[in-house]
Amino acid sequence: MLPEEYKKKIQNGGCDEMLKKVYGCAEDAARQGRRLVKLLGEFESRFGNDHDVMIFSAPGRTEIGGNHTDHQGGRVLAAGVSLDAVAVAAKTGGCTVCVKSEGFPEDSLSTERLGKKPEEAGTSKALIRGLCSGFSNRGYHIGGFCAFTASDVLAGSGLSSSAAFEVLIGNVINSLFCSNEVPPLEIAKLGQYAENEYFGKPCGLMDQAASALGGFSMIDFSDLHSPRAEKIPFDFSKCGYRLCMIDTKGNHADLTPDYAAIPAEMKSVASFFGREVLSKVDENEFYSHIPGVRAAAGDRAVLRAIHFFAENRRVTEEAEALKRNDFQSFLRIVNESGRSSFQYLQNVYSPTHISEQGVSVALALCEKMLSHRGGAWRVHGGGFAGTVQAYVPNDFLLEFTNKFESVFGKGTCRQLSIRPVGGTPLLFL
Repeated sequence: MLPEEYKKKIQNGGCDEMLKKVYGCAEDAARQGRRLVKLLGEFESRFGNDHDVMIFSAPGRTEIGGNHTDHQGGRVLAAGVSLDAVAVAAKTGGCTVCVKSEGFPEDSLSTERLGKKPEEAGTSKALIRGLCSGFSNRGYHIGGFCAFTASDVLAGSGLSSSAAFEVLIGNVINSLFCSNEVPPLEIAKLGQYAENEYFGKPCGLMDQAASALGGFSMIDFSDLHSPRAEKIPFDFSKCGYRLCMIDTKGNHADLTPDYAAIPAEMKSVASFFGREVLSKVDENEFYSHIPGVRAAAGDRAVLRAIHFFAENRRVTEEAEALKRNDFQSFLRIVNESGRSSFQYLQNVYSPTHISEQGVSVALALCEKMLSHRGGAWRVHGGGFAGTVQAYVPNDFLLEFTNKFESVFGKGTCRQLSIRPVGGTPLLFL
């Protein structure tokens, strides 16, 4: 279908129901329709109006439960959110790939030369090249294509803009050249491959898997080479709450040692028992040997192991609560997770920057405002500086948002919904 035909279809309401299904919220669907019309126009301006195009989307992700469990072979509950990366793309013949992302220089490469280029490390071009390589290694012939992309998953927001981009380009390649044969979790693995091997970041699989699958998904990393994922059926749009992500505007500089210490200390506990990761350690055996573990690994490592064992169980409990539509129990477990992260995992502020505790302040305000209203709150993601996740009743949303933006600044409290659909070609559902 030509870009102009797509624009007319969207503007005439022909995609309304599909967009509601994808984004899980009528308000989000209306906004996305206008956004896609603009994106189609941008594609035409750059690549012309005579291409047979397709439209794609991949959501950002949020970690719901399982704070720092994945790197220990544990479980994570994650979800796709209503912020996403979108693309208009078309085959062009030949072997040249051109990807223009809104606000960034155009990336161009040849699918005949897909080896790693060290000078591209840390760039979107490296991710595109790595994804093309990954599909090619699976036996697919990847030819030339052009794409115009845009994203409202802001970099540094804690919602994984990089994973959304990887899953987006993965879906473009899967549709244009692989007849959509590659399943979502495998697309996620190809995104991880591109980020690890070409981009140069040793990330796990949680971000890509959550974006690829959409909705709520429980991911089990007990087999690190072949994680298992289960999509959890729950309609968030009917629960009476919105998901708020509060950006505390913390400074992420010099926090690498804090992040690195968590897996290192957890692994030091596992090593005491002759294991590589905590998921391979018997919890009862751990508790019976705490004096020895304290001497070998230190008290903070013991506390972080205590967090891991309980948090790993909480992921399953959260998933089961959602399956039986018991949202209040789910919220209670979210709060338990948040308290454990603060008390035992200790990733809410850096011990080397004790005067900077924006996340702690946000958590305290959440407790004051939500504890009597049935809400929930927890540190989001890696921690130390960054975002807080809160579940806010719809009738309290405006007051809650105004309060937090008066403290942290305008636009720092983002109201999101859980998107039920993961990475997908948008108009072919």
